[in-house]
Amino acid sequence: MATVREIFNWLDQRAPFRYQLDFDNAGFLVGRGERQVQRCLVALDITPAVIDEAIALDCQLIVAHHPVIWGKLGQVTDETITGQKVLTLVEKGIAAICAHTNLDAVEGGVNTQLAQRVGLKETVPLETDGTDEAGHPYGIGRVGELPAVLSLDDFARQVKTALDLEGIRLMDARVPVRRVAVGGGACGGMLPQVKAMGCDTFLTAELKHDVYLEAQALGINLLDAGHYSTETVVCPALAAWLREAFPEVSVKIATRQREVFTYL
Repeated sequence: MATVREIFNWLDQRAPFRYQLDFDNAGFLVGRGERQVQRCLVALDITPAVIDEAIALDCQLIVAHHPVIWGKLGQVTDETITGQKVLTLVEKGIAAICAHTNLDAVEGGVNTQLAQRVGLKETVPLETDGTDEAGHPYGIGRVGELPAVLSLDDFARQVKTALDLEGIRLMDARVPVRRVAVGGGACGGMLPQVKAMGCDTFLTAELKHDVYLEAQALGINLLDAGHYSTETVVCPALAAWLREAFPEVSVKIATRQREVFTYL
């Protein structure tokens, strides 16, 4: 039977936690390392609903993308949302491992899955943060080519179907779509890298008004597909990795996670 620490150590090899960005808090965040794991839940966020699902499934571990503890944690009480979640995890004996920007950067992670889902080929990192032991580059975002040139409307429809979106925000720069950059989550600040990589289109989330104006001036199409939808694509891949590495552990993807807003 695998322990929490054994699973963490394996994840540290598959998506090294040293790849995380300076602001991040990825890692083994809650629980006992020697706790044996029979059942594991994979999720994008460790929300109260996801914790309830883990309890109902009698899971000993949640592996999530977004850190359950973020920023300074000066106290753990039931007076804050984070404190409530951490207390419940501890009281129920559920450990938490969170692979965040390291999972964004690694090959096969969030951005690889997003690029593949929307049809990009021959992808490379949008920004290279370093190289692995084999000399392969890693970094946030991906850039790739579509098999054929599309209009922005046709590409947007393709993305909407691929990510099962209710809606998508567009800024049409009046250029055809062929070389596309993707950044799962809030990557609007990477527009200069998108331009430097010669991309005509950028798919990401949580875009601010000034980013739209800058992209319009640069002649780059923008698509805002939402933070949740551009990152939840990694959950099936993460679950598959864990099942292959630990066949004795029952690994399920959380069903109580979903986009928190709707479209009217």
